[in-house]
Amino acid sequence: MKRTTIFIIILLFTGMAVFAQGADLSLYTQEINRSDVTIFEIYDVLQAVRDGEYTGIGEFYQDALGVFLRRLMNYGSNYERVPVEESARIILRGLAAEKHTEAAPLIWRLVQYFDITNQANDGYLMYEALVALGEIGAKDYASHIAIILENYNERINADFNFKSKIHLVAPGAITALETLGVAVGVRPVFFASVGWFDSDLKEIASNALVNIMNGLGEVISHIVSEIIKDPFNGPNVKNAAWQQLLRTQTPNNVKAQVAVAALEASYIFHATSRETQGILREMRLSSINVIREMGIEDDAVYPFLERTYREAFETGSTDFETIILVVRTLTAARTDEAVELLNEFLRGLHSRRRSGPWGTIERDMMNIIITALASTETKSQNTIQLLTVISRSSLYTGAEQNWARTALMQLTGR
Repeated sequence: MKRTTIFIIILLFTGMAVFAQGADLSLYTQEINRSDVTIFEIYDVLQAVRDGEYTGIGEFYQDALGVFLRRLMNYGSNYERVPVEESARIILRGLAAEKHTEAAPLIWRLVQYFDITNQANDGYLMYEALVALGEIGAKDYASHIAIILENYNERINADFNFKSKIHLVAPGAITALETLGVAVGVRPVFFASVGWFDSDLKEIASNALVNIMNGLGEVISHIVSEIIKDPFNGPNVKNAAWQQLLRTQTPNNVKAQVAVAALEASYIFHATSRETQGILREMRLSSINVIREMGIEDDAVYPFLERTYREAFETGSTDFETIILVVRTLTAARTDEAVELLNEFLRGLHSRRRSGPWGTIERDMMNIIITALASTETKSQNTIQLLTVISRSSLYTGAEQNWARTALMQLTGR
């Protein structure tokens, strides 16, 4: 300790000179690299460097971490524990502040050394090391961090002590993946947001997920669609992935693409309870609404829109909310396929008028669909011919015929 005291006195006299020389830290480096240096002396040097508020010293911290790791096994006594942990913390925060990417392999070794799978580790330094990997932009280690978080997501049956440690470390992994902003982080962060963790941690994951997805652009379409389509994921998970995407600022075409997957999944999964049915219905209507607002990106959507319409009309009590949503979606699309599907709906109603049943519901629906076809400005001969038949058929009342005549005037000008 005498040597340490002398060294600190030297630093006090030379500190300003060192700073004035443009952060020449050779004296500090020599002291750390002494063969007989103690962890207490390393800690004293690191405190002096930290308090000096130097910049551009990422290489110093990297060299210090190398020395620290080489000698770490020698510092195993209980009374050395505090300087060991504080030294590691100063180094990690220094590297993070310097954005010193080159230190990534050494920081990863520190993550492994302080891994909470070792019962002696409490998780605090593993957390610090993971955050530092994110701050220095260690994208080559993103997949390693993702694997750590994936493993934590699966430890629902771990004992209380280990779960407590996970709750300390997992936010570090999530923060690192958020900072790195790479696609490999989406799945583990998403499953953390819907997993077994406490509400605070899940909220951290949820907010981080939005930030990651915001930076990925069109890449996110495939990732979220896979989560939604995965047959092993239940309705809650599928809908959560869809709702998280809607929170982001990803391009409209991306949301429209994923909406097709969400709509498809709402039918493929077999609902066994009212709660499940409610979740799937929410996802279905939400996805159709997004398609209406943002456009049709995949022709695969049309059969599902047709199915939604027919089930809303023909199964049990008529669901006007859903029918109107489907019709408005097709109207907004104005594609040939959309117009033809509206034609099919109107043709079905025309057949009902001849053979029944026919009532207020069918009449109201005919009005909605004829009005929708008129607003598409279609030149389809199938549409014009069907409207012409309706406008002249004695099956219909004068008001019903007039709906068709008004639509024809909008579409043909006569």
